[in-house]
Amino acid sequence: YNAAITACEKVALWQTAVALLHAIGCVVLEASTVSYTAAISACGKAAEWQQALALFAAMDRIILETNAPCFNSAVSACEKGVEWQRGLIKFAAMGSAGLAPNNISFNAAISACEKG
Repeated sequence: YNAAITACEKVALWQTAVALLHAIGCVVLEASTVSYTAAISACGKAAEWQQALALFAAMDRIILETNAPCFNSAVSACEKGVEWQRGLIKFAAMGSAGLAPNNISFNAAISACEKG
C-alpha cells in the first residue's frame, strides 16, 4: 500500500491516496508514518491543504509518530493551498514535537511565506 500511495502522491491523485490509506485498515494492516506522509504529500500536490491537515491530525489521534518528512509534507500542503500562516504554525510545531527542522523544512516554510 505504501508504494501505491506514494505513486498517487507523484501524480497528485490525492483522493486515491486517501482511499488507499483508509483501505489499509480493511485488510488488517496498519497504516504507517510513511503511508500517512505519502497521502499528506499527495493532498498537498493537489492543493488540498485541509485534507492534508486532517490526515496529519488523524495521526495524533491514532498515536502514530510523526517525523520531519511528515511535517514537511504538511507545511508544503499549506504552501500549495496559499495557507502560509497554517504552514508556519505547523513548521513551528516541529520543535514542540522534538524534531529539528532540516533544509527541506526551512525551504517549505520560506516557500509558504513567498506565496503569502
